[in-house]
Order: sequence, then structure tokens, then C-alpha cells
Amino acid sequence: MEREAVWQADAEALADRIVSLLTVVRSAEAEIGALLVEIESRGVMELFGYRSTARLYEHLADVPKSAAERTFARAQALHPGHSLDGAAALAPATGVAARDGLLSAPMIDTIVEAVARIPAEHRDAAERDLLAFAADAGHKQVAALGARILAHLDPDGAEPEDTEPATPARELSLRRKRTGVWELSGRFDDETGTRASALLDALAERRHADDGPDWRSPQERYGNAFSDAVDLALDSRDLPMQAGERAHVLVAVSLADLKSGLGQATLGDTGSMSAAEARIHACDCKLIPAVLGAHNEPLDLGRARRLISPGLRRALFLRDRGCAFPGCHRPPRHCQGHHVRHWAEGGLTDLANLVLLCAHHHRLLHRSGWQVRIATDGLPEFLPPGFLDKRRKPRRNNLHQPLPFAA
Repeated sequence: MEREAVWQADAEALADRIVSLLTVVRSAEAEIGALLVEIESRGVMELFGYRSTARLYEHLADVPKSAAERTFARAQALHPGHSLDGAAALAPATGVAARDGLLSAPMIDTIVEAVARIPAEHRDAAERDLLAFAADAGHKQVAALGARILAHLDPDGAEPEDTEPATPARELSLRRKRTGVWELSGRFDDETGTRASALLDALAERRHADDGPDWRSPQERYGNAFSDAVDLALDSRDLPMQAGERAHVLVAVSLADLKSGLGQATLGDTGSMSAAEARIHACDCKLIPAVLGAHNEPLDLGRARRLISPGLRRALFLRDRGCAFPGCHRPPRHCQGHHVRHWAEGGLTDLANLVLLCAHHHRLLHRSGWQVRIATDGLPEFLPPGFLDKRRKPRRNNLHQPLPFAA
């Protein structure tokens, strides 16, 4: 693309050009790796007088020693040596895909790391599955699939260690400021803090699904993780009762605002939220319907009801097996039911109009150019925005589906 024409290009043209350049760059990096392995096979000392091929590449490419060593180690995993004592490539099929410019360096490292842990007799099949999945998923999801394959081949895993719990010493303070922001502070014993850290770490992982990279700061990711943990606790059947009922939050919004997504909704006693956010929660939550008058006075208060019944939720769990958004690895317990056609617009609450989504991708569906539909085979598929794929080719999440050799 000529420099003069860049400012005239639309979003799709800019993205297409970046993708084409990335393909060239990645293909060139793979060819460099193959050349480094060839140099190693012939003898770097004899050819160049260097003690190691990585040291040679460090000077040729003007990169730090650690980066040169990583590049050479990656090349050795992808390309077999040609000397008599040359080692076989750990992931040769990945090397072929890399030469075609189809894989980023982090994706290559993820596949190589996963393949290295798998027994040799299963590596070829596992590598094929990982490469096929890498075409539509991020390296985090590919790593998760590698862990699933390894767990299938070694279901027992490592023996758990017995630990002695520490003496509990726990304090917590939660208060609401006038601005509507809540402040949380506390002190916990080592055992509680470790469990809380493990929970938040699991929920705060960076997202690498098809909606793009995750630019959230660590503090933002942990804040969202805490919100997800609260949702998990509120959904638990073991939650204690309050005044004879399970804990709940009352959200009052007019039907007109709920349909349009405009305006404000009342949250609890003193809080507020946008009608658009109330629309998201109305997809799948325990609702206490409140009919409001012209001056927001409550005219009628109905019984609490859950839009998606327990039986329908189990069917949704069995069908989607987790967040259905392409590349997302969130399990069912972290997900909500989303109406393909919102119930406020006449959409039915049945399996043919529902899809399982994590909180992040649930909001994305309500606010972005992504669309979801139920395909003819009864499974959900997603149409990306035009700037991601001008053909808007339907995508699916295959991470939660059974392994091909697990039947």
C-alpha cells in the first residue's frame, strides 16, 4: 500500500494490509529458523568461528542473547537437523505452517510446549489437533486444549499434596461512597488469601478470543474477576437465606427503557445503572418485575422468577459446554444465558433462542458489531464485524467440544 494512499484506506483495507505484512514477516522468521538449523547441522564453528549458533544470530540480528536463544530453540523444535547426529524436529507440522506465515511466535511456542509434554506415540495426532484449533483461537486457548489432551492421556495426574490449614484471621470492610463507588479492604490469613488469589487468578486471565487482545490493566482484570466471583456465589444453591429468601438485588426499569436500552434503572436501595446494562442482566437473572408509574412509583411488584429454568439451563450447559464465543475457554459455571432475540422484543426463552456466554462476551454481543445465530444443526455460530472479516464468515468455539480421539 502506497504511503500516500494510507490515509484514504478504510478500516478493512488497513487491517488486510497488516495481516498480509504479518504473513510475510512470519514466513521470513520461519525461513531464518530453518537457516539457523542448517548452520548448526554443518557446524557453526567451522562456518563462522562462533561457539554457538545462538551467539551468531545474536550478532547478525542485533538482538539480546535471551531473544537469540529463544529464536534458535524455537527453530530446533520446528526443523530437523541434517547431520548424522541431528535431532528430529519436535513439531515438524508446526514448522510447515510457520513457513507459510500462518503462526505467530507465541502460538508456535504454545504448540511446542504442549507437544513436548505429550507422550511421543501421541504427538503427531495431538499436533494436528492443536494446529487445527490454532486457526480460530488464541494461544491461551490452544494451551488449554493441550492441557486437555494431556489430561486425557494421563487422567490421574500428579498426586495432591496434603497441607495443614492455617489458623483463620479474617477481616473485611465494604462500604459505598456517595459517588456510587464501593471500597473494599480487608486482611486474611495465609490459607484464605491463597485460595482467594487462586480464584481471582483463574477469573482474571487475559482474554484472547476473536474480539481482539485484552488491554485491561491488572487492577481492572482483578476487579472484573471479583465481580464474576460474586456472580458465582449468588448462583450457588448453598447460599444462605435472608428473611426466608435467597439473596437478591432489585432492579426497577420501565418496559420502554428496557426495550430501547436508553435511560436509567434503579439498582437496590440507592444505586443506579443504565437501561442498557439492565437489558444485559434481563437476559438471564433472577428478576423481580416492578411495574412503574409515570413518576416511577411502584404500581405492582410481582414474584421473583428466573427467566431460564434449571432444566433449560442444564440443556444449555450440555449443548454449549461453556462460553460459546469463538476462542473463549470459560466453563459453564462462569456463563449466562443470552437471548438471540431479546425476550423484551418477543424472543422465546427456549433452547433455539439461547446461547451460553461469559459476562465479557455477553456484554460484547449487546454492544458491538458481533452477531450470534443458531445454525441449522442447532449450534450457535457468530458473525464477526466487517472490520475483522469483510466476508463475515461464521465462527464457532470448538474448545468445549469432545476430543476427536476421546470417543
